[in-house]
Amino acid sequence: MVSEHRGSIRPFVNFNAKHDAEILHKAMKGIGTDEDTILMLLAARSNDQRQQIKAAYKKAYGKDLVSALKSELGGLFENLIVALMTPPVLYDASQLHKALKGAGTDDDVLIEILASRSGEQIKDITKVYKKEFGGKLEKDISGDTSGHFQKLLVILLQGSREEGVDEAKIEKDAKDLYAAGEGKFGTDEEKFITILGNRSTEHLRKVFDAYKTISGSDIEDSIEGETTGNLENLLLAVVKCARSVPAFFAEGLYKSMRRAGTDDETLMRIMVSRSEVDMLDVRASFKKMYGASLYNTIQEDTGGDYQKALLYLCGGND
Repeated sequence: MVSEHRGSIRPFVNFNAKHDAEILHKAMKGIGTDEDTILMLLAARSNDQRQQIKAAYKKAYGKDLVSALKSELGGLFENLIVALMTPPVLYDASQLHKALKGAGTDDDVLIEILASRSGEQIKDITKVYKKEFGGKLEKDISGDTSGHFQKLLVILLQGSREEGVDEAKIEKDAKDLYAAGEGKFGTDEEKFITILGNRSTEHLRKVFDAYKTISGSDIEDSIEGETTGNLENLLLAVVKCARSVPAFFAEGLYKSMRRAGTDDETLMRIMVSRSEVDMLDVRASFKKMYGASLYNTIQEDTGGDYQKALLYLCGGND
């Protein structure tokens, strides 16, 4: 995979952290806050540059930039700016921590992050989680979940998918999945979990093709027919991410906006976490899947400075 820039946010070319820190300081000084300046500056910098601004700000003014921003801003806009100021791995770790530590567990967040991040990213998240929150991510997830759902989450947490395609296993994996689901009364979840949790994404895509040839239907249909609840959601997320991570996030964005009331938590999390990764591909998938542009959909669904910031992260209309 070529790691060309597929994010909508790129590093700012003539970057000067000290200068940016001054601009932010002025924007927050005195009566009233200049939200536009804050938003335009931070949305036009990469996360790494925002960390440098944070350091320059502390050096110049003796206080934490994020705390200063929090005391000046409010609501969804504040949450979004704070998210943009958080290093990506810490952001993921914090989202998982929040999902586990609240009243009840937010399974959707666990599913979204663990199904979509690479093995390397998951290992980094686990390290940062321990450093930041003092606990083991695996232990916290195990304590909050159960059954096959828990098992597959733990497998994904190992971040050790196999490499490459094992031609000899494609047919067998497809047959095993068929036999474990549609081919029998009751479902052998273990098989689904082992194959979907451990094979490489390239390998899985070939298995899905072989599965369709054998069963006449897509693997997603059989998962929907054979499993329920959070296990079903996790298996589907793993399959969708193996097929296309941008399409998985395009669907997440669509669902966050196209229902009664906007799910701002999800909308914000996806926009922030994909802005420097694959937002251009997410946008293209969105347009292809839903016939509308992500930009216009955000415009219709949100308002104010919060909307402006999201549109900046979107990076353009399609």
